[in-house]
Amino acid sequence: MYKIIGADGREYGQVSADQLRSWIAESRANAQTKVLPEGGTEWKSLSELPEFAAALAGVASAAPATISLGPSPVQRNNSMAIAGLVMGILSVTCCLMCVGLPCNILGIIFSAIGLSQIQKNPAAYKGKGMAIAGLVLCILSFFLWLTLYLAVPHSLIMQKLQEIQRQQQ
Repeated sequence: MYKIIGADGREYGQVSADQLRSWIAESRANAQTKVLPEGGTEWKSLSELPEFAAALAGVASAAPATISLGPSPVQRNNSMAIAGLVMGILSVTCCLMCVGLPCNILGIIFSAIGLSQIQKNPAAYKGKGMAIAGLVLCILSFFLWLTLYLAVPHSLIMQKLQEIQRQQQ
């Protein structure tokens, strides 16, 4: 029995020698196909194994092996990561308006969910950079919003207090 690395770079397990010979005859495997013999510790190409020399001699192997053991998963952008990035951009651009805060909160939630989904299933999703960018934008925008809304009223209150003190003097 052998383990094999398919054309998609993934490892597939427990393939018999007869099955490998059949794949060689069908041009689904060739001399460069990497295999790990049962009990072995080092990956070898089929051409290095004497038990496949006769099968390889009968087949001209010009192209690399393409073993299709099923449909390869197509990575797609995670929709929560995209939503988090959009909310991050909106929160930065709308920071001074009342829509900035809801965008911050939604963006943080969407980005966190997107990162979690990408981490749980990296073969199906991509977009980690978008989720991180959305998270960073939302957090920075939130602190900018917090600073502006706390600093501006505070300075206005201080001005009013100073005016009251002057009037009392």
